[in-house]
Formats: sequence, C-alpha cells, structure tokens
Amino acid sequence: MENKEEFKLSYFDSVSIINADDWNSVNKNQNIYLTLEYLLAIETALKNEMKFRYILFYNHNNIPVGIAIVQLVKFIDKGSPYYAHLCKLTGQLKNKIVQSLNIKVMVCGNVFSCGENGFLFSNEIPYNLAYENLHKALQRLRKAEKTNDQTSIVLLKEFWPATFEKIDLFKEHNYRDFMIDVNMVLPIHKNWNTIDDYLSSMVAKFRTRVNSMMKKSAPLVVKNMELNDIVEHSSKIVELYTNVLNKSDITLGTLNEQAFIQLKQHLGNQFVLNGYFLNNKLIAFSSAFWTKNILDANYVGIDYEYNIEYATYQRMLYDFVVLALNKKATEIRYGRTAEEIKSCLGAQPVNMKLFIKHKNSVSNKLLKPLIKSITPTAFEIRKPFKANFI
Repeated sequence: MENKEEFKLSYFDSVSIINADDWNSVNKNQNIYLTLEYLLAIETALKNEMKFRYILFYNHNNIPVGIAIVQLVKFIDKGSPYYAHLCKLTGQLKNKIVQSLNIKVMVCGNVFSCGENGFLFSNEIPYNLAYENLHKALQRLRKAEKTNDQTSIVLLKEFWPATFEKIDLFKEHNYRDFMIDVNMVLPIHKNWNTIDDYLSSMVAKFRTRVNSMMKKSAPLVVKNMELNDIVEHSSKIVELYTNVLNKSDITLGTLNEQAFIQLKQHLGNQFVLNGYFLNNKLIAFSSAFWTKNILDANYVGIDYEYNIEYATYQRMLYDFVVLALNKKATEIRYGRTAEEIKSCLGAQPVNMKLFIKHKNSVSNKLLKPLIKSITPTAFEIRKPFKANFI
C-alpha cells in the first residue's frame, strides 16, 4: 500500500526565525546552497530585491524530515526567442515600445546556482512521499502569498539525469518539464595529481591552445580575494558581473555588492573569488563554491575590452582546473553557456530538466508551445584528451 503520510509544515519568511537545529539535522552540510550560512548571506544582501520563503517538513513524530527554499523573483525577458510565447502566457501584448517583459515567478530552487538546490529530504523518506508533500507545500504557499494575484508561475529548477525518472512525478500535478542548456561538467581523473598530469592527457593540439592562452594571459595577476579585498573592489566586481549579465536575454535575479561581501563573510573558504588584475586594475573575476569535493563554478565578471587580447575568460576556466586539483576535487561544474570553450578543457555536457506550472489551468495549456520552443543551444563538442585516455 502506498504511503500517503502528510507531513506537518512550518513556513518561515526569514532565516533568522528558522529552528537551526531542525534545519541542520536534515541538511547535514550536504548542500552548501541549503546551509543557513549561505541562505543568510543571500537574504541579507537581497531582501529588498526579492522575497524568500523556507519550509520545514515534520513527520507524525515531529521529527524534521525535509527542507525546502522558495524565492519569489521577477523573470525579465529582454527579447529572447520565447518573448512572443510569454506575452500570450501572461496576457500581455507584444509591444515594440516595451523593451522587456516582467513576470513574477515562485521558484523552488536557487536562481543563482545550477542544480538540485531547492529541497532535501532525509534518506529514509521515499522519494514519492517526499515529492508529494513538496507539491502540497508549494501549492499552499502560492495560495497563501499576498502576491498570489501577481505570482503566476511556479518553477522547479534544475534536476540531474539521475533524478529525471523520479522527479517526473510532478507531471501528475500538471507541471510541464523542459530541458535547458546543458551543464558542462569536468570529472577529475584519478591520475591527475598535478596540472602537468592534466595537460599530458591532452592531444598536442589542445596543449598548444593552453600554452597560447597562458602566454596571452601572462601579464595578468591573479589574486585570491579575501573579505577586505572584496569590500574594497565591490563596486568594480558588480560592474564586471553586470557586463556578463547584460549579454543574457533572460534573467531571474541579479546580485549586488553586498551579495559578494556577505557570501565571503558567511562562507569563508567555501566561497572562492579570484580577481584578475592588469596593471593594478581589476578587469575580471571568477568565483566558485567548494562543497562535498565538488568545485561549483559560479559568477564571473569580465571587462570585454581586454578579453580577447589577454584570453581572460579562457584563463579563468583553466584556473578552475588548477584550483580543483589543488583541492582534490572529484569534478568541476562549469555551468551553462560557452559550452564549446568549456569542452576544449574536457568538460562534458550533462542535461538538466526543469518543471513549470501556471496557476491558471487555461494558461497552463499555453505553456506547451512555450516549452516546445525552448531547446538547448546547439554547439560543437571538442575532445581534447588522447584516444587511450580513460
């Protein structure tokens, strides 16, 4: 007989009022994006730009068995290929005068990271029971929100292939699944102890590319930025970050100066931010989170005036490999975008799936042509390693 137990729910609108012991007993530092330290950093920095909700699940014995986070954000479309579909979905007219489309979205997940960072349940809880209770929790939250009349879309993001079959349970509740651009992941081979080991596994053509990149980027000074450095350069960091963000047609959320400061302050060495300086001028930065032997590459910022001449972006991607080897990581998650360049370093494409649902049943049907129009970006994958390298 299927277990239909309904968990007790506790909702919070601030990290400060969460029962930390209960929350931590579920997460157990398994996911950095679900730690109270990370959540406090993001909430402190962005509480005026977006809303945060947190959910604790308790079984019939009042034992905490699950946690979830929800972010209420503005989905901004500045003219993507999906713009016309979104106009129909939200009942807004397509207007050339209106340069961007603004939609309120309730996201179970993290708009600033790629992966399964929206919820976690204790291992002893069957996935179907966990997901059924998560669905009910999100449904109640959407109905309870004062902004319910404005928040039209619920989004679950993003799931790895190993979860696809299980997470399809949400289709039973009229969620629609769709694929987005792949996450480029570089598994760290057991024989790579040094960067020379990594380079020796490459064919000559790609080693030559690395050498050329290193020669171009030689004038750059790379600095691991501590808290005081981030505070000093916070304005420039956001300027560089915005340069990259402006190249995207779609945004779900943006970071401010305090976000970078708070992340370093609360996470310490688990948040790494490297600055790239040319003649004492900060021209780029890269950042990553270090968790469970995985290096999760995240926000970057670039002054594109110098990018080609000094191969800045390529150097940042390469330096992630150096950092991962130094930290004995098992893999690097490079994230989406620039797939071909990342594949030149050996990263492999991994499909990611999302689920979306409109509050209105009629509008939910309009999601079908929208999600059909969303297809992962095509790219040519490179194979930099020798044929006999496994």
